[in-house]
Amino acid sequence: MPMPSLITPQLLRQIMPHLTQAKAEVFAPALADACAKFEIDTPPRLAAFLAQVSHESGELRYMVELASGQAYDTGKKAIALGNTPEADGDGQLYKGRGPIQLTGLHNYVAALMYLDLDLVNHPELLAEPPAGCAASAFFWWSNKLNSYADKDDFVGLTRRINGGTNGLADRQQFWDRAKRALGVTK
Repeated sequence: MPMPSLITPQLLRQIMPHLTQAKAEVFAPALADACAKFEIDTPPRLAAFLAQVSHESGELRYMVELASGQAYDTGKKAIALGNTPEADGDGQLYKGRGPIQLTGLHNYVAALMYLDLDLVNHPELLAEPPAGCAASAFFWWSNKLNSYADKDDFVGLTRRINGGTNGLADRQQFWDRAKRALGVTK
């Protein structure tokens, strides 16, 4: 028998104080399903994942990156993300979406192949809770981010998600809240 999910609307609101009850009720089952599928299934893993999701999505308020995505159109950043500089517009098309703000054609294609969702032709699907949560958990799993959570390496985890430590203090506040809510003592 599968373990019941620790993700409930109440838990999400403990971690994300600005999250409405209505959104918590929509996202809790989508996050629970995604986390169960991708082995984000222990309190330390959930705490780290939900902390990063909280920061990246502005407490589940923004399922589409606020910036235009134009910064991902040219240069090394575009190439690293799999965007085609000659295709002018890939940055905007494949900008951050979903709770963890999946970014770039490479990440969209990887999620498409594993989740069987046409994210290349319909990137807007990632802005919907079921697909966005599944893609975020897939990104977490495929980048072996559980290993960082298991080692309590939140800075390393942030670097893997963000490419740096942007918003680290905010992420850590969410992590502290998530650890308290889930009873993580590390």
